[in-house]
Amino acid sequence: MGALHPVEKILTLVLAFGPFLLLAAVIMIRRRQDAREGTDATETPDVETDGAAEGEGRVHRDR
Repeated sequence: MGALHPVEKILTLVLAFGPFLLLAAVIMIRRRQDAREGTDATETPDVETDGAAEGEGRVHRDR
């Protein structure tokens, strides 16, 4: 087969690493959005218990 043409090399690199770079960008953007929403929200989330005495049972948190 011979050496690749420079355009083919670039295309191969874009196809090989492009999806990972795109995924990293999406993760970065979502983390920034989540952090921004976290500072805007109240400090105490809505918490419900399953009716057991305090300190017992499961705790359900709204997401």
